[in-house]
Amino acid sequence: MHTWRWLQSGPGDPAYNMAVDEAILIAHSEGKVPPTLRFYGWKPATLSIGYFQKAEKDIDIPAVREQGLGFVRRATGGRAVLHDSELTYSIIVSEDYPGLPKSVTEAYRVLSQGLLNGFIHLGLDAHMVNLASEEEKAKYDSMGSSACFDSPSWYELVVEGRKIAGSAQMRHRDTVLQHGSILLDLDAKQLFSLLKFRTEALRERLEKSFESKAVAINELLRDRGMPSVTLKQVEAAFHQGIAEGMNVRLEPGELTEEEEELAQQLVKEKYGTDEWNFRR
Repeated sequence: MHTWRWLQSGPGDPAYNMAVDEAILIAHSEGKVPPTLRFYGWKPATLSIGYFQKAEKDIDIPAVREQGLGFVRRATGGRAVLHDSELTYSIIVSEDYPGLPKSVTEAYRVLSQGLLNGFIHLGLDAHMVNLASEEEKAKYDSMGSSACFDSPSWYELVVEGRKIAGSAQMRHRDTVLQHGSILLDLDAKQLFSLLKFRTEALRERLEKSFESKAVAINELLRDRGMPSVTLKQVEAAFHQGIAEGMNVRLEPGELTEEEEELAQQLVKEKYGTDEWNFRR
């Protein structure tokens, strides 16, 4: 059984959160730290966008600022995510890690098994989406909003047909970084107030569609007459689930001094800059 480092970072500034994930990736690629699972949150609540999104086209930046939210572009793909009542995770591991497939979609399957286990530990009947058939693709087809949870991709997790976790992956320096959001609660109205649409009628239609396609843990539990869960309970469930899914021992740790210095540099030169966040 391999041993991975487990970091509990707590809530962090949006630029710092993204910088830390990249700093760990660089340190691991250089053999300086072991494979790492990191749990963290956001302070303030933050809207993040995918690497390929166009901020000025997709996002109502004045609304983001008026609501006192943070804003950052991820180095990974995908669409906009409102990070608030959630557990955010990141996994950093070498591309040649034993048992990790070379293809991106199959690597998602392996790395997401632990997430699936976590939802099961919370009493939810989650499963992975397999988009191999046209019928399955049509079932989860998106109407085209800029919101991440609008529709699942390969091997993302759903409960009763509704997406419950959003993940994104990048590969750099022969290393895989996968991070994502595990929602405790979801405020679709606030999320859609931050996105741009051609008309108000389109916003309302897509928001209604979104609510039928995305769901958070506590909404599902309430629907079943079960008590809501706390962040601490969710952390415990996913700590256990990911350890089981990857068949690893998770050893609590801290960022190294070198990782911390690199993260601060990446905040200053990349994730904290308008050049990065509004580049497209």
